Amino acid sequence: MVYVLDINGNPLMPTTRYGHVRRLLRDGMAKVVSTSPFTIQLTYESTKITQDINLGVDAGSKIIGLSATTKDKVLYEAQVELRNDIVDLISTKRETRRSRRNRKTRYRAPRFDNRRRAEDYLAPSVKQKVDCHLQVVANIHKILPISKIIAEVASFDMQKIKNPNIKGTEYQQGEQLDFWNVREYVLFRDNHTCQCCKGKRKDDILNVHHLESRKTGGNAPNNLICLCETCHRLLHQGLIKLPSTIKRGTILKDATFMGIMRWHFYNELKKTYKNVSLTYGYITKHTRITNNLPKDHHIDARCISGNPLAKSDGTYYYQKKVRCHNRQIHKFNIIKGGIRKLNQAPYEVKGFRLFDKVLYQGKVYFVFGRRQSGYFDIRDLSGNKVNKGSISFKKLKLLERAKHYLTEKRTAIPPRPTEVVVSLP
Repeated sequence: MVYVLDINGNPLMPTTRYGHVRRLLRDGMAKVVSTSPFTIQLTYESTKITQDINLGVDAGSKIIGLSATTKDKVLYEAQVELRNDIVDLISTKRETRRSRRNRKTRYRAPRFDNRRRAEDYLAPSVKQKVDCHLQVVANIHKILPISKIIAEVASFDMQKIKNPNIKGTEYQQGEQLDFWNVREYVLFRDNHTCQCCKGKRKDDILNVHHLESRKTGGNAPNNLICLCETCHRLLHQGLIKLPSTIKRGTILKDATFMGIMRWHFYNELKKTYKNVSLTYGYITKHTRITNNLPKDHHIDARCISGNPLAKSDGTYYYQKKVRCHNRQIHKFNIIKGGIRKLNQAPYEVKGFRLFDKVLYQGKVYFVFGRRQSGYFDIRDLSGNKVNKGSISFKKLKLLERAKHYLTEKRTAIPPRPTEVVVSLP
């Protein structure tokens, strides 16, 4: 598909007439706007005849599925991989600020936090993903005249996942009912007994240990376990290990995210676009199974769009959201002389920037690491390196400057044919 914009930048219907596109570019009647996806803009007045195009959005906490279809044809399909490092980065920033505040104003009394949050406040990790959902929808509107948006934002009942038989007032009686804090609940749950030595060390002092880092795992009860002080110290020293039976409980982060963002995302879509509707996961699953389609995010989005049997050439765009800017100026470690090394890399090295799209030996890669010597680490969006070493910048050809969304064209793997069992007489 070659996506076409009119002279004012408004999207028209895409085309597959590559010869005609080449002639327009050669004669100066069109110019290239983007190479992935390949988009041109006409430099002359043209007609604005369009068809009805439905955009299906398979919302998710890790990957978004997108599919723009007409009744007969798939015009655009994509999978967008979202960032999942926001919690870790914010936790690091909080620890750094607290450390600096303790050094600068050690004896200052803590002040009352009188800041107010807005009524529609979202946690930064959730807000970032919601903004990505809205941005990818806006990006498709820039290249296609979308007439209708259908979003699948399924709702999750968190407590029903844990207890399928829950009902009525039981929703108000959680597992931490009658406990004044999480630590007391964890000690009671574990019967005030060390879960490593089962009390054999005869240490009366009990600690609450995080199975995963507090930075990423949080203080949820399923991430905490009761240990005696001796086992706790030996565990952090690496002298003992927890029994293999001790594992963190079910993590419901993705379900929690969908439960928080579903209506916010839908309401923001309705504010911006005219024809917006909502659907649910069980409808998508039924449509996919009925039409014998494989399970994938862009396939689900095609079913959501209402045209599951639209013809496709089997290709789709895989996009990855990357960090826009590293705001940490210096590294944490201090070298000799009390000097801290810079944490931010130069803007350009040998004319290349971080995440630039480059061509190497006829294949497309992205710059994931640079050295002042001119040897770069290039990879595809699956994380596969070209080889074990680095590649000289002299062997690379710049295709496209770095963007917030790295785009790679992929071909879907066709499903295996099902075996037909024939009974012979």
